[in-house]
Parts: sequence; structure tokens; C-alpha cells
Amino acid sequence: MLRSCGEIVRRALRWVGSNRSLAASVVRIALGLAFVGGILYAIVWGLTVRMPGESHRGPLPPLSEHERHLADQLRRDVQKLAGAIGERNVFLPQELRQAAVFVEESLQSAGYAVERHTYELQGVACSNLIVQTRGSRQADEILIVGAHYDSVVGCPGANDNASGVAALLALARSFAGRSCDRTLRLAAFVNEEPPWFQTPAMGSLHYARRCRERNENIIGMISLETIGYYSDRPGSQSYPPLFNLFYPSTADFIAFVGNVRSGAFVRQVVGSFRRHADFPSQGGAIPLVPQAGWSDHWAFWKQGYAALMVTDTAPFRYRCYHSAQDTPEQLDYERMARVVAGLERVLAELCGCDP
Repeated sequence: MLRSCGEIVRRALRWVGSNRSLAASVVRIALGLAFVGGILYAIVWGLTVRMPGESHRGPLPPLSEHERHLADQLRRDVQKLAGAIGERNVFLPQELRQAAVFVEESLQSAGYAVERHTYELQGVACSNLIVQTRGSRQADEILIVGAHYDSVVGCPGANDNASGVAALLALARSFAGRSCDRTLRLAAFVNEEPPWFQTPAMGSLHYARRCRERNENIIGMISLETIGYYSDRPGSQSYPPLFNLFYPSTADFIAFVGNVRSGAFVRQVVGSFRRHADFPSQGGAIPLVPQAGWSDHWAFWKQGYAALMVTDTAPFRYRCYHSAQDTPEQLDYERMARVVAGLERVLAELCGCDP
């Protein structure tokens, strides 16, 4: 065997010696491809992956009293939506109405007048629920934060998306009555899940079109989508092909995902989050990847607005995604509270709100 390997090596060396020009060409081509690959990697990194600031590393600090209170609120609201009410969609209209009433009453209890943006789907009245804190100096500049309150068929929807709705309600309580320079608008959307996803029946698309028809100056939209599951296990995070070259393999972070057109907004939000939150974060302005549009921010992209999704990356780490096992006990409410506390500070900075 060793003699055979030695003979192969000797023949290869003789071939290189007798074909030096061809061998040199092969080397030049390989070096050229490596150079081009490096350039492409740098371009992708610079345009889509590179974000301001640095993600938090190391142990998380102790929860603050505010974060402990947030964790209790989040658990309670997720339990109500995904536990007491459960699956909620057009095919279960009573449960969908119960969810809408719960969200509406929660917003009213925080001191808001709730606007219902209602349309009919398969004989069911479906409502987006809208509240806002109107800006004092730049009221026509509007930041929208939204989350969908329906769940997919066969799923109680604790992470997808009672977690996002619970965060929305927590943010609504935080900003009720506060003075802000810009207008902060909070929206609970209906009919995000299949079979209505990315169709004319999607609640957020109905609403985004109305914003465009009114020529509203939406400076950005943030979709809170499936934010409750985290893991410290190595290899717990997966991605679409090639994204593992840029992002970590442990599912301990929150992600901020936009498209290339929303790149400046993504970087602004990620930079602010990293300044204000001691929690791991990743961001991307992702081109040509359908999964990057898997939430209500997609509807605002379609109307030409900058928008992003805040997410734990859903099926890329969460084994209970779109299943009957997506129940309240699967979620990490303390880490959710850290994310929501960070988002409170981000929104306050973007909207110019008082402390």
C-alpha cells in the first residue's frame, strides 16, 4: 500500500515537472477564485451582516426588578392566549374573537383608545387592533410595532405568536401616557398565519395598504415574531444554507431581520439594542431569502416601508414550531423579559420619549 502511494506521488511530481505551465495556470485560477470568493464574502458581510456595536458575550447579569415584573406579565399573557384560549384563527372564530377581546381590553386597561380596523374573511369579522402615543414635536413621523395574535391551525401558538403579543402589551403599558417626539403606534394584527400568509387576506397587508393610501410617514415598522425560545446547547441554532458562515451555532440570541432596502433601519435598531441591553443579538439585512419575510413586516416591505422582524428565528431553533406542542411551558420568560426591556429602551430612543 505504501509503495502504491509513493508511486502515485512520484507520478504526480513528474506530471507537474513536465506540465509546469499548465500547473501554474491551475494555481493562478485557484488563487483568482479564492480572491473573488474573499471579495464576495467581504461584500456580503459589509452589506448584510455587519452591524454596529457588539453582541453581549458571557454570563447574563442578574434580572432587574423591572425585568422580573416583565417576566411575570409575559408569562400571564402568554398563558391567557395560548393556554386559556388556545388555538385561534378564522376556522375557530369564537377563539379568535376571545383573543381580540383580550388584547383590546388589555390595551384599554393601559389607558388607550383602541381603533378596530375590521374586514370580513369567510364570513368572520376580523380586526386589527391599533393604539398610539402621539408625538409632540414630529407627530407625522410614525414608528409602528406590531405582532399577530392568531395562531396556525392545530397549534395553541405560545411562541408563535403569543410571545410577540405579550411583548406588544408590555410595551404598550410602558409607553402609555409618556411624552414622545415621534408617534409610536402599536398594532395587533390578525390573519398572519397560513393559509392567509402573504395573501390579500393578511391583516397586516390590509393595514399597510391603508397606511400607504393615507400617505403616512412610517419611519419604520418592527414585527415581534416568535421571541420566546432560547438554548445554550452548542449546535442548537440552524440556518438557511450558507448563513452558518456568518452567524453563531448556539441559539442564545435575539435576531433582527430585514431586507436590503431596510438595511439602515436594521442597523439603527441593532445598534440601539446593543447600547441598551446586555443580551446576545444578531442582525441582518438579508437579500433573496424567503424566510427573512416570514412575518408582518413583509406587508410593510410590499408598501415600500422600512421594516424588520425581531425573532428567535422560529423553526431554525424551535422544535415545537407550528405544532400542538407550542405551549406556554416551552418558553423562557426571563430571557424574553430581557429582550422586551431592551426594546423599551430602543423605542424610547427612536421616538424621543422621556425616561
